[in-house]
Amino acid sequence: MTDDFTPVSQQHPLYAEDRANLDKLLTCEAPTDANLIDLARLLIRYDGFPGASDLQKDMVRTMHLWKLNREELNHRVRKLWSAGFRTRNVLTNTVGSGFDTADSDGI
Repeated sequence: MTDDFTPVSQQHPLYAEDRANLDKLLTCEAPTDANLIDLARLLIRYDGFPGASDLQKDMVRTMHLWKLNREELNHRVRKLWSAGFRTRNVLTNTVGSGFDTADSDGI
């Protein structure tokens, strides 16, 4: 029996997709721009999430393999977005919805 203050580990609905994506990121020695974006999105998605501790540990491990910390990763990703990076420019699966309202406007 748990009390009201015991955190319950939850299963994220995108866990299987995120696990597969993170496994690919772990094999990258030199991350591409899309790899950096994907890792940053995963970090945001699971920040404060009460579960998926294996994913959270592997995200930190991936940053270490790439010789980055969270601040450096965020800085690089912000530069990418500012320079015009968009998920529709990437042909592989991405993390997140990839929703872009410009597509619906015929732009």
